[in-house]
Amino acid sequence: MRPPMPSRLMLTAVIFVTASLTTSCVHVAVVRRAAPDAAAARTGIAAMLDHGARAWNRGDLNDFVSDYLTDATFVTSRGVVRGVAAIRERYAPRFGPGGVRDSLFFRDLEVDLLGPDVANAIAFYVLMRGDSVTASGPTSLVVRRVDGRWRIVHDHSS
Repeated sequence: MRPPMPSRLMLTAVIFVTASLTTSCVHVAVVRRAAPDAAAARTGIAAMLDHGARAWNRGDLNDFVSDYLTDATFVTSRGVVRGVAAIRERYAPRFGPGGVRDSLFFRDLEVDLLGPDVANAIAFYVLMRGDSVTASGPTSLVVRRVDGRWRIVHDHSS
């Protein structure tokens, strides 16, 4: 005597459950692999921000803008600044003789890894003169890792 043939509905259910379990396993594996990458990205991006703040604080404009890619964009209240040369030009008056450039640091960094070498970073910049905060606000950066170094592709600071 032959065993009964499973119904089409039962086969469909078995295929669906198997596919669901397989998809879940793949998703978990991807999340587990991404976690160390996200932590490393956050560490690298924090180091980039620290580098920029140190360059700003010692008055080294060239080193400060070295964190931007050549074709980076910077959104300001007056419009979009395109290219690292224009970004450098925008900051130059603060670095020249008589320019006012308060001490800079960043706080509350959040990093969302969008791909293996691309991330969105949100932080707050703080400018201080002595014990007084002279300006602060959010900054949103799209950054890309190029040759092992995180660099700014797009900067929107308010």
